[in-house]
Amino acid sequence: MKLSTSARKKFRVGNKLKKVANSSRFRLSISRSAKNISAQIIDDNKQKTLFSASSNEKEVRGLKKNKTELSVLVAEKLAKKAQEKKITKIFFDRGIYKYHGRVKVFAETLRKNGMEF
Repeated sequence: MKLSTSARKKFRVGNKLKKVANSSRFRLSISRSAKNISAQIIDDNKQKTLFSASSNEKEVRGLKKNKTELSVLVAEKLAKKAQEKKITKIFFDRGIYKYHGRVKVFAETLRKNGMEF
């Protein structure tokens, strides 16, 4: 069975994460669309989402910002939630997206706010 390009990308990134994954870190999964961006921190051992942040939430949706600025706001919000739960070390799961543009800005903002990956 032939896989689509996006399925191959997702499989490749997922396998790399599984090789280095251990129980001491959670996974940050990022998802973006043409207008929005969202991310969630996942505990793979329990298979539960701990918390998430999105540009579709009420507080962020009302702001008139461009897409890059929305990425920064969502990353800051997620970092604040992670600090409240005392989570600093994570794995960054970029999924099928290149580490470029909004995804890169999102990751750099998380690093500035004390996250390590």
